[in-house]
Amino acid sequence: MAGEKNVETTGLLGWIDARFPLTSTWKAHLSEYYAPKNFNFWYFFGSLALLVLVIQIVTGIFLVMHYKPDAERAFQSVEYIMREVPWGWLIRYMHSTGASMFFVVVYLHMLRGLFYGSYRKPRELVWIFGVAIFLCLMAEAFMGYLLPWGQMSYWGAQVIVNLFSAIPFIGPDLAILIRGDYVVSDATLNRFFSFHVIAVPLVLLGLVVAHIIALHEVGSNNPDGIEIKEKKDANGVPLDGIPFHPYYSVHDLFGVAIFLMVFSAIVFFAPEMGGYFLEYNNFIPADPLKTPPHIAPVWYFTPFYSMLRACTDDFTWVLAFFAVVAALWALFKSGLGATGRIVTAVVLVAVAVLLRVWDAKFWGVVTMGGAVVILFFLPWLDRSPVKSIRYRPGWHKWIYGVFIVNFLVLGYLGTQPPNEVFNVISQIGTLLYLGFFLLMPLWSRLGTFKPVPERVTFSAH
Repeated sequence: MAGEKNVETTGLLGWIDARFPLTSTWKAHLSEYYAPKNFNFWYFFGSLALLVLVIQIVTGIFLVMHYKPDAERAFQSVEYIMREVPWGWLIRYMHSTGASMFFVVVYLHMLRGLFYGSYRKPRELVWIFGVAIFLCLMAEAFMGYLLPWGQMSYWGAQVIVNLFSAIPFIGPDLAILIRGDYVVSDATLNRFFSFHVIAVPLVLLGLVVAHIIALHEVGSNNPDGIEIKEKKDANGVPLDGIPFHPYYSVHDLFGVAIFLMVFSAIVFFAPEMGGYFLEYNNFIPADPLKTPPHIAPVWYFTPFYSMLRACTDDFTWVLAFFAVVAALWALFKSGLGATGRIVTAVVLVAVAVLLRVWDAKFWGVVTMGGAVVILFFLPWLDRSPVKSIRYRPGWHKWIYGVFIVNFLVLGYLGTQPPNEVFNVISQIGTLLYLGFFLLMPLWSRLGTFKPVPERVTFSAH
């Protein structure tokens, strides 16, 4: 028949393929998508992130059925879900545990990318989509954090939103716009509910699809950092690749089984995880007239929260000093052209001046936001001649180790009440975190690099 699409399949599947690219999509992204044969433990976390996303969407749908986005009824509706809705307690604990486990697997997924250079050419766009997903997760988690309308939810949201008022010129109006009122109120709850349930999930799902499509377009990275598409057999099949399905789809089921055992153990035996997954103050209704003695966000925000608190008035002197040093380096030592040197130096000197002119709280917001935004530029900051940490100098691994330990320390400090000693450690940790990325163009290309093999290194197990 004229206009009929020719397909290889027959029957019902053929009828579908003539009208929808079902088989071709299956082949392109699963059965004929060739992945490197040397994937290791670190490559479980991408598929686990998709699993947790499904858990969050499904449990969220059921929670929304019984939740009331009203300041007077929100806390009671959560209690109703926990006590009266059949299996409501399980759904709520699955959702709260899933929120934390989402960040666990995403942090480990990003760490793998850092180890093996999965952000390097040609995967820059894959990494950018991934960081955008991370930002969406943070927004989704923060907005969902307010919804139980517990004491910590209320005051945590109050503190974070108030930070926007520190932005020069537009800050106070911006904070009111976000809250919808002069304080966190019913208007704030309704706004956050709408974004948490509809707006951000739609953006998140779109970014996840874009992330996967971009990945399958350029191909997956591997622990050796070798492009398997460069060596193919006579049929165009990568010599070091295997079909994702059934090899890795079945392989990932093992990781899923282990993950679900850990996930279930937390849900049934320790859903609060000592107050880190569910804070004890959130089991108390929000009281606008009673401030908790210590306000801290959920654990996955605490490294960035530590950087926020580290930016005191005295610390801005330190940042201004480094800005001036960077300006002098840009002027006399950088490889930029004459115009580039002058412009860069002027901008850095202006930053040094503004560090002392504008409120330290504003620079805390900038530091906290910049700690995430800088991840977008990682593909261009890393100047190493090799991708994988396997073939970098040994002291590079120590730098990565210090970075990881420093991030964990910042996370712990963010859960603790502020004091002078902790604040100094947070300031040092902030400098180490920022220095890791800002100095990467220099240290990443130094040292003696090991030769990268022409084929991936793989041993069957």
